[in-house]
Amino acid sequence: QVQLVESGGGVAQPGGSLRLSCVASGRTASNNAMGWFRQAPGTEREFVAAISMISRRVSYADSVKGRFTISRDSAKNTLHLQMNSLKPEDTAVYYCVELDTVGFSGAPTYWGQGTQVTVSS
Repeated sequence: QVQLVESGGGVAQPGGSLRLSCVASGRTASNNAMGWFRQAPGTEREFVAAISMISRRVSYADSVKGRFTISRDSAKNTLHLQMNSLKPEDTAVYYCVELDTVGFSGAPTYWGQGTQVTVSS
């Protein structure tokens, strides 16, 4: 069983930055991709970014391209999401996930508990 624990959420002003982290435990040597989803109030969860665990391939939602950067530290089983130029519409609960495939076409199998990001002046 994989446990994913996020941290780093909080409040930022428009144009500001936040860095989310996710520590994975209970994870054997899986090559499945990992990533981030988010859910704003009254909306469905949506894909934000994903990263391959066997290459440096990454994928981003169009809404965050050029502003967010996903990275990983395999030695520490840690995933990061650097969020810059934040907008009010980035306000959501952000979830760390492990997908059920090596590539990005799979569905999330494991979810963290989520961390709140609020962008407001």
